[in-house]
Amino acid sequence: MKKTIIVFSGDLDRVMAAFIIANGAAAMGDEVTMFFTFWGLNTLRRPEKVKVKKSFLQALFGWMMPRGANKLGISKMNFGGLGAKMMKIVMRQQNVTPLPKLIESAREQGIRMIACTMSMDVMGIRKEELIDGLEFAGVATYLAEADEANVNLFI
Repeated sequence: MKKTIIVFSGDLDRVMAAFIIANGAAAMGDEVTMFFTFWGLNTLRRPEKVKVKKSFLQALFGWMMPRGANKLGISKMNFGGLGAKMMKIVMRQQNVTPLPKLIESAREQGIRMIACTMSMDVMGIRKEELIDGLEFAGVATYLAEADEANVNLFI
């Protein structure tokens, strides 16, 4: 069976849910495709700054957006990042796998992670700024996968 997940959100709690579901489905033997678009692309950004040529607005977008899985805020009660810090402390106390490890697990299980090229263009994100092991494609690739899937989620 196939599962697809559109990761539109860049909120820590929502992205974690997407990766927990994806890893669970892969562990059950399902083929999983995750399609990262708009704010979800921030999850895939490298934590270090990468020098690439951008327009002023693209550079501004890059400056304003979180750089990578460890910098994401939570969807409710973020309070300038304090909420995310508190959430990470509680997750650690409860032995919840942190997001970077969930991403690594997804890679190890062969989950396809696709960065939306149209969203990358709009937001001024370049391939060099994203983590390794990704595919780059447009909506037609996602739709082809979704046509074959028995579960399609939008997170």
